[in-house]
Amino acid sequence: MSHISCLISHVSSLNRIRVRFAPSPTGPLHIGGVRTALFNYLFAKHQGGDFLLRIEDTDQSRYVPGAEAYIMEALDWCGIKIDEGPREGGPHAPYRQSERKELYAGYAQQLIDSGHAYYAFDTSEELDALRNLAESKGETFTYNNLTRAGLNNSLTLPGSACESLLSSSAPHVVRFKMPENVVVEETDLIRGHVQFNTNQLDDKVLFKSDGMPTYHLANVVDDHLMEITHVIRGEEWLPSVPLHILLYRAFGWEQTMPRFSHLPLILKPVGKGKLSKRDGDQLGFPVFPLAWKDPETGDVSRGYREDGYLPDGFINMLSLLGWNPGTEQEIFSMDQLIQSFTLDRVGKSGSRFDPEKTKWFNHQYLIRHADTELATLFVPFLQSKCLEVPFELVVRVVGLVKERCHFVHEVWDQGFFFFQSPESYDEKMVSKRWKDGVPEMMEEIAGFFATIETWNAPEIKEPFSRFVTEKGWNFGTIMNSLRLCLVGGSFGPDIFEICEIIGKKETIARIQKAIAQLPGTN
Repeated sequence: MSHISCLISHVSSLNRIRVRFAPSPTGPLHIGGVRTALFNYLFAKHQGGDFLLRIEDTDQSRYVPGAEAYIMEALDWCGIKIDEGPREGGPHAPYRQSERKELYAGYAQQLIDSGHAYYAFDTSEELDALRNLAESKGETFTYNNLTRAGLNNSLTLPGSACESLLSSSAPHVVRFKMPENVVVEETDLIRGHVQFNTNQLDDKVLFKSDGMPTYHLANVVDDHLMEITHVIRGEEWLPSVPLHILLYRAFGWEQTMPRFSHLPLILKPVGKGKLSKRDGDQLGFPVFPLAWKDPETGDVSRGYREDGYLPDGFINMLSLLGWNPGTEQEIFSMDQLIQSFTLDRVGKSGSRFDPEKTKWFNHQYLIRHADTELATLFVPFLQSKCLEVPFELVVRVVGLVKERCHFVHEVWDQGFFFFQSPESYDEKMVSKRWKDGVPEMMEEIAGFFATIETWNAPEIKEPFSRFVTEKGWNFGTIMNSLRLCLVGGSFGPDIFEICEIIGKKETIARIQKAIAQLPGTN
């Protein structure tokens, strides 16, 4: 048994760190993909390196219009800055594999010429028949070193027959010739030592009959040409490691082969398995960074941005799904993440997604945001209700209620009464607080408020307190009943702040409105 050791000949530590995020434009970007992009970005920036975006669109049958633009917009919203990519350009352009397809045929031919790959002329019908036959025997058909000798390929056909098929443009693919009984070893920067025996692997297709490369060939060729030093991707790609390592060897690129790291899964909140859109639909949370409208069905999937999440809170949450800073710290700015992030603190096991913790992160960032920033985000919500409000007022209201909010739109739930008189009153509050004698006390308070000349919270509170004390009224009863008049319930910030902001005239009007509308007053 021969051995391939990849513990040596890796990229020199003197080289500039270069990583890539290489999604396929087959639909919206799942938050698992966003985390992969984030960890690549943090790793590169921690070491002063480059973050590339490469669009892997070799599978044209699965291409979805709008998906590429969605990916870029999502990364922009998340604050993940692209150094080189389809939009940004760069020294290794183009960054769409469909625009690089002329490159790959030559590399496929190079592998054929060196004996590391071969032409396969088997039709899909022939392969399906072999799969069905194997299935009928309780087996699985694999195109590998045990079966290829009996199949229709350039390893078995006479040279003249192969040349004839090629010259007649007969449909064919190029397959990698997996060596027999070889152990391929690698030290994954997250998972440690991993090894694979080639007898358990199949002869993967490298170049398809439509003239496009498969992921495996294009990925390795582009990573080499773009000088990628580290490949950080999801654990579902771990089984591809031996093929990719063997391709680097076949091309003679071992000296510049990137280091591999495979990230753990993001697990569903309850039960087993990785997080999926179905989990989000069932439990009521998004799994995509931005809302997505399916171009074929018109179905709309929710997005974190549209649901009111702040990008920095969203990113902070994602960063802790699989990475442990080694401290009790939970709140990290992007700069702090860049400073702290290392791959040796990324775990091997999956991380369970917690929707409630995600809301908690959003709350933490919301209360840390400047009131003016939040007010700017809230103004469109007011405009949707045809309310034109002075910006200074919006800023003040946001500052008063944001501690009670997880999302900007909840400012309305917690402070709508600053912008309009309550249209109804909480029935439990009315039953509990609106007792005999209360309407009469509220009538006197309205009259008292009319006598106050300087209308601000401190100037209202002090004489009001004296007035209530002199009357011998229960202060709790008065304050709760007054709050009911002003906001329609038992919530809201300091009642004198409310009085000041809505104004003297409106305060008195709301008291009189409650007296007129609530039971037992006529």
